Amino acid sequence: MLVRSWNLFHGNTVPPQRRAYLDEMIALATGDDPDVLCAQEVPAWALGLFTVGDVAARPPLGATVGRLLTAPNHGVIRSAVSGQGNAVWISPRLRVLEHHALPLNPVRFRRREAKTLGLGRAERLAWARERRIVQALRLSDGKTTFAVANTHCTSYQGDVRLGDAELLRAAWFADSVARPDEPLVLAGDFNLRAGSSRTLDALHGPEWHFSAPGPGIDHVLVRGAAAGELRVWPDERRRRADGTLLSDHAPVELEVELR
Repeated sequence: MLVRSWNLFHGNTVPPQRRAYLDEMIALATGDDPDVLCAQEVPAWALGLFTVGDVAARPPLGATVGRLLTAPNHGVIRSAVSGQGNAVWISPRLRVLEHHALPLNPVRFRRREAKTLGLGRAERLAWARERRIVQALRLSDGKTTFAVANTHCTSYQGDVRLGDAELLRAAWFADSVARPDEPLVLAGDFNLRAGSSRTLDALHGPEWHFSAPGPGIDHVLVRGAAAGELRVWPDERRRRADGTLLSDHAPVELEVELR
């Protein structure tokens, strides 16, 4: 089973330009028929293009108006009016049994963690700036059931503990959705790197038993099933014929062998 994760950057390019290429990016990411594609930074209006989509940051004027306002220049006007969310594309070979979503940084959680971590005003404001969520699905291939969680954690260079707290919350939520002994995949843009993230280190440790994280901030972790080595797409695989580089993230993927 091939599981892929890609932060779609709202369909933007590197560097951002007026035009967006979201449809082309979705076609590229699903063209070789992966079993599961976890996507982040999907405009609210585009969530319906996936099997399952959940809004994280709500478009203030609605998805349709947000799309119209963004259209003149995607490189300048992005999630401020279009909103964004997480989405999962599922192969027709699989069936969705359950679908759940959880906010990663709600007010009560932030307040409690801010006291525990001793966060200052700048950190508290940064954490409240954008709503983050995790999606969790239970799936079946007709023989085996398993769970997949798709998350996008807060990026704050001044203190990685914000993202760490969210990732741990996402892991506990994903664990609660998976049935006992079901394989579990935790994927997405964690905005965390191995070695500098206590949560990533813990998930790969003896308590959680997830597979090793990747070299960057995008990861696909697997527990309860054999997992291949994480592959990061080379730039040329997401580069258009005219030289345009799609997204500021490279897709990551690995093979999962279900029991």
